Amino acid sequence: MRIIFFAGKGGVGKTTLAAATGLKAARQGKRTIIISLDIAHSLSDIFNLPKDLLDLNKGRPFEVDNNLWIQELDIQEEIQSNWGEISKYLATLFNTTGLDEIVAEELAVLPGMEEVSLLLYINQYAKKNKYDAILLDCAPTGESLRFISIPSTLEWYIKKIFRLEKTLAKIAKPFAKRLYDVPLPGDEYFNAIEKLFIRLQGVEQLLGDPRITTVRLVTNPEKIVLKETQRAFLYFNLFGMYIDVIIMNRILPDEANNSFFAQWKKSQRKHWQHAESYFDPVPLIPVSLFRNEVVGSKNLLSLATKVYGKKDPLDHFFSGTPFQFNKRGEEYVLDMNLPFISKESVQLNKIGDELIIRLGEFKKHILLPRQVAASQSMAAKLEGDHLKIYFKGGQNG
Repeated sequence: MRIIFFAGKGGVGKTTLAAATGLKAARQGKRTIIISLDIAHSLSDIFNLPKDLLDLNKGRPFEVDNNLWIQELDIQEEIQSNWGEISKYLATLFNTTGLDEIVAEELAVLPGMEEVSLLLYINQYAKKNKYDAILLDCAPTGESLRFISIPSTLEWYIKKIFRLEKTLAKIAKPFAKRLYDVPLPGDEYFNAIEKLFIRLQGVEQLLGDPRITTVRLVTNPEKIVLKETQRAFLYFNLFGMYIDVIIMNRILPDEANNSFFAQWKKSQRKHWQHAESYFDPVPLIPVSLFRNEVVGSKNLLSLATKVYGKKDPLDHFFSGTPFQFNKRGEEYVLDMNLPFISKESVQLNKIGDELIIRLGEFKKHILLPRQVAASQSMAAKLEGDHLKIYFKGGQNG
């Protein structure tokens, strides 16, 4: 089984590339589903699907090609299926504060509900072996990072807080009714949370298994977009999720050779070089800008050919992680696997939240987590093939 995240800044072409990858995989005989997590769903538009078909299959998977299904989550449907008692209690709580009933119901849709619903589907499909490949068309970067942190956050809550909270609510409820009119949650609320957690068990192992799950970052050759891609690259690595390829989308083709595009092409070449220094050794795949919008099966297959050529789109294009951060007491350690280097060839420089590593003619930029960037001292040590960089001091040091 294969799970692939397509992540990146909004508007870079994640949905189109997820659709092209899914269609190519399906045409190779793999049972494939593409699930959209973006609130502004556009998967159905890319496949030119009629609106009445969407209304008929609201929030559920439906087949758009042989072996290919798409699913655009509908939060209202998900609340009814997965969040009934939880959402009902929250709406009652907000309504008690004096808010209008409709406003209270809207506020009861908390951030994270849609992401948890998607995790439930991933877990369900994996356990039932329903598909050979699950492709995730992620929301913009920040929401994607919140999504991958949810399993560990929920596990912490269930193990540390949940049972105590449930016991206290049961003890306090008879007294609370007499003292004030704010409702405390009942057994139905806590049972619904516990049921959700049970249904999610195993999903963290799925997402953390690089043999199954990898991330494909989609970016454009623009300064602001690359900066956000660099930050996503850092945080996916911190969460232990392997990135197997970076797709550089919408590069101006050779045919765009008049003077109007000259500066744009020069700028794109510069950003491509920067991307190589940011993401090496993860491979970069260039994708030229198409003449027209990429919609419909014919154009999607053409795009897939440009991206993957004759390769299997579900292959792992890179295995391993380029670097790893660890914390030892008050000290942070950046561990990089850099074989065949000598101590004399390494030059380090920290500018703001970036670490610049020079190895002869080679230069690599690494975005640092905030706590590491705040460190006041830095030292390095070469241990076999591993360069270890130690950061001390800072906000808590």
